[in-house]
Amino acid sequence: MTELHRKLCEQGIACQAEASLSELCTFRIGGSVSLLVRPHSEETLCASVRLCREHGVRYRVIGNGSNLLFADGGFDGALIVTTDVTFCETAGTHVYASAGLSLSVLARAARDKGLEGLVFAFGIPGTVGGAIRMNAGAYGGQMSDVVERVRLYEPSSDTVMECDAEQMHFSYRHSLLAECEELICLGAFLQLRRGDPDKIAAQMRQNMQSRREKQPLEYPSAGSFFKRPVGHFAGKLIEDCGLKGYTVGGAAVSEKHAGFLINKGNATCADVLSLAEHVRRVVFETYAVSLENEVEWIG
Repeated sequence: MTELHRKLCEQGIACQAEASLSELCTFRIGGSVSLLVRPHSEETLCASVRLCREHGVRYRVIGNGSNLLFADGGFDGALIVTTDVTFCETAGTHVYASAGLSLSVLARAARDKGLEGLVFAFGIPGTVGGAIRMNAGAYGGQMSDVVERVRLYEPSSDTVMECDAEQMHFSYRHSLLAECEELICLGAFLQLRRGDPDKIAAQMRQNMQSRREKQPLEYPSAGSFFKRPVGHFAGKLIEDCGLKGYTVGGAAVSEKHAGFLINKGNATCADVLSLAEHVRRVVFETYAVSLENEVEWIG
């Protein structure tokens, strides 16, 4: 790991030994990571992965950590965080955005250019790369609605490629990136449309107000913890089971929105996993519906 650290520094890539994982995710939970790596461009992102592979170091690439739950025991390896990889370019109604760019920053940039199509993304606390991976969506929109092509890095062949929307296998909270863990999103080409900046801004404000009213934004969480079961809403099922406010240690089912599992201040990963298992069991016993985690565990 020390040699990898040295090589990364030689290439001007910021890195830090023994960093806190709780500071790298919106759940504010997790132990420590052996090496935190912060590339600043798509080129240094590829180089970071390449060096990890050359040195036989386990690695994982993440964005803002808004859909992740880190283990209490930490992550033994290199965590490559893309949030400094924030290139964005607009040409007419076409936008290219790098993987680490915040969705809300991207939505505001599109609004300022009078481009419509990303209102749904405003307020989602993730990055472009993470949103592509899980086909993030809200308020009737999702990433697959606007993605033309995605730039991907394939480490095993050390190749950068582009896949069109059809090749990305988008479906509900799913994409090619979920099927092939090796592939890394570098950025995405988006097709938007002309719109009125004032109307776009008004819709963004309305959506954000709705988030504040309906979601427990005052607590650390990873958003909706479970995927939407076919024909149901996870939050409604959980609420109807009388689980609002149910706690395990420092983790709780939100009183405001039962689809959110929240960190009330001192929750551990074990607390959250135990709570999630209890919720799944009760919902299945009551309604014979299996809840699937949307939040991903890393350990």
